[in-house]
Amino acid sequence: MPEARSNESGPDRPAAETLEELFAALESPLLSYALRLLHDADMAQDVVQEAFVRLHAQFDQVRTPRSWLYRSVHNLALNHQRRSNRTVPLRTTAPSDDPATPTLELADPSLLPDEQIARWEGVGLVRLGLKSLDPRSRELIRLKFEENLSYKEISARTGLTTSNVGYLLHHSLKSLAAELVKAGLIP
Repeated sequence: MPEARSNESGPDRPAAETLEELFAALESPLLSYALRLLHDADMAQDVVQEAFVRLHAQFDQVRTPRSWLYRSVHNLALNHQRRSNRTVPLRTTAPSDDPATPTLELADPSLLPDEQIARWEGVGLVRLGLKSLDPRSRELIRLKFEENLSYKEISARTGLTTSNVGYLLHHSLKSLAAELVKAGLIP
């Protein structure tokens, strides 16, 4: 781990403060902060870990790492909230004939019939878009949205790094969104 330059000191960075010392001092407060923003302990851990990974990559250039870490956690949490606000989970219900096999509930009683048909078409287009993705991307999307796993949990299952999981999910969802735009389903 890189060490801070010993000639730089001040209230935000004591002389010779290392990345390890910052981690020891700030991991818990940053987790609390991220948890207050996200209300999800796993995602808070992912966000804090990502902030430290990013700091490690540019530690020598960051003049005030404590402030930088809080700002990074804040921005990463907001980015996560923006992404999750764009996704609409499908509810699952058990059919009456086989309660062990869940099915997707696509009907929304508040929609008019033509709106319901448009929704079914949209779900069909999403399924077709998913089929156009490579198997690894489909599996990552399945783990994230069907099993509701965090990046860390997906990483443990797949052997990918958490950063790589985030990168692959981002690009898979971006490709899927491009297909939906092309189909006219979303603006």
